[in-house]
Amino acid sequence: MASKGGGVGTVGRIPEMEKMSVEQLKALKEQADLEVNLLQDSLNNIQSATARLEIASNALHDLALRPQGKKLLVPLTASLYVPGTLDDAKNVLVDVGTGYFIEKTMAEGKDYCERKVNLLKSNYDQLVEVATKKKSIADEAGVFLQAKLKQLAPTP
Repeated sequence: MASKGGGVGTVGRIPEMEKMSVEQLKALKEQADLEVNLLQDSLNNIQSATARLEIASNALHDLALRPQGKKLLVPLTASLYVPGTLDDAKNVLVDVGTGYFIEKTMAEGKDYCERKVNLLKSNYDQLVEVATKKKSIADEAGVFLQAKLKQLAPTP
């Protein structure tokens, strides 16, 4: 079954689907639908990560405009802010994942955010292509499944 699923994405997928049994078509459609749902979740995660990075980049831009010693509110969570003072307007700590932070200049921090946003957008575009192909496979399998079920149904 795995070899048939791998060959489904090739050019000759229509004749291959015609040869499949009802059970194989059901399994193929379920698998493709599951993969589409997982890809959609990944697309949503990429969109939210991109939005967070764009917000961070805008925040860095705003911080660069503020003078050292300026009083401001520092977000601890999405809804909790504490008063603070801008100690160093030239350097920032960048969260690079898994609890690691790197000190960078303001320009390097902005550049880091922009590179990450571009990478995420590129990944997003690639995932959209894959999800579209998987969706068409699922739809095609559904069409073949319906046709096979009609053939097997007794005619009155």
